[in-house]
Order: sequence, then structure tokens, then C-alpha cells
Amino acid sequence: MTAVIYSRVSSTSDRQNTDRQILDLTSYANAMQYSLDKNFSEKISGGVKNSERNILNECISYCIENNVDIILISELSRLGRNVLELQEVIKILVDNKINLYSQKEMFTLLDDNKELSMFAPVMLATLATCASIERDNIKFRLNSGRNQYIANGGKLGRSKGSNKDVEVLLKQHADIVKLLKTKLAVRKIATLTGKSATTVQKIKKILDL
Repeated sequence: MTAVIYSRVSSTSDRQNTDRQILDLTSYANAMQYSLDKNFSEKISGGVKNSERNILNECISYCIENNVDIILISELSRLGRNVLELQEVIKILVDNKINLYSQKEMFTLLDDNKELSMFAPVMLATLATCASIERDNIKFRLNSGRNQYIANGGKLGRSKGSNKDVEVLLKQHADIVKLLKTKLAVRKIATLTGKSATTVQKIKKILDL
């Protein structure tokens, strides 16, 4: 059975990469004795429209043209947090008999006969809705943090001696944002991300957590 890996991180900076996703999915492919054909890696926000996600589209086209059996992803949100666009991707895969495995959810799209598995529709709807809600919550916190920052006298955009505005800063430290949502201590997050406790505390304050 032939497989490809699609991996994605939201940050376009060097602070995030897809190495861990590729390593974990390669280990899974080896355990399942899949013939790993190709890796597709992308650095782009999950909120970007699928039409603008060149690597994802390239991955799907490659699978269709080369009769790839299964696409391996680390979690469903790697395909995006927009429910409707996620459903469009799933429909393309089902129509072309391309299976999908999501490691985090331990979810497989098709059964052994390459038909939609019995629980797939319910599972996909639930997971996609949760991902969409998560994205909306992040946007709400970004807007709330931005408004509070402005109310306290802060100014958005680039200014002399500053780096980036609040939204860009939060995207740059997406790993910290994700871990803050798990309620881990500031020093623990600093250790896990390799960033300073001051940076973690700054992001926490912006998000009002």
C-alpha cells in the first residue's frame, strides 16, 4: 500500500517546523508496512483558504494522478479549521478512493473495501466542528487581547524600536499559544518551547489567560 505524508505548521518562521510530524508519521507508515512515496510539508495558517494552500493541493493532485492509497496526517486540523473546506477535501478523497489517517484522533476515513467507514461521517463532523470552534476561540482571544492592549495605551503596527504587531507576534509564538490553552505553568511552557519565561508571560498577558 502506497502512502504520502502531509504535514503543516502555522508559523512561517524558523521557530516551527514539520520534523516531528514527519518522524511520527514515518514511524507509523513503517509499522503498517506502507510504502512511503513522498512527503508534502507546508508552512501556512490553517485558516487560509484551501485554494491558496498550494502544497495541500499539490499533495491531493499527486495522490490522484499516482493512485496513492492513503494520506497520513498528524491531526485533522492540519487539513484546515474551516468545516466546509474540510468537507470538500474529504469528498475529493472519498470520490477518488484515497484513504486518510489522522494520528492524533486515530481516525481512518475508508474501510478495507475503500468505502466510507461506518463512523466516519459522525466522527468528521464532530472533529471538524471542534476545530472550527477552537479557531473561533483563538480569533476571539486575539481580538480581545488586541483591544485590551490598545485600551492600555498600546499601539499596533510597526513602530520605532518594535518588532511586529500583536497578531503577528501571536502567530510567531503559536506554540506558546497552544500550550497556554492547556493551562501549563509559564516556566514549563518556556522549557518545552525553548523560549524565555518573559516571552511566555507576555503572550499570556496579551491573550488575557
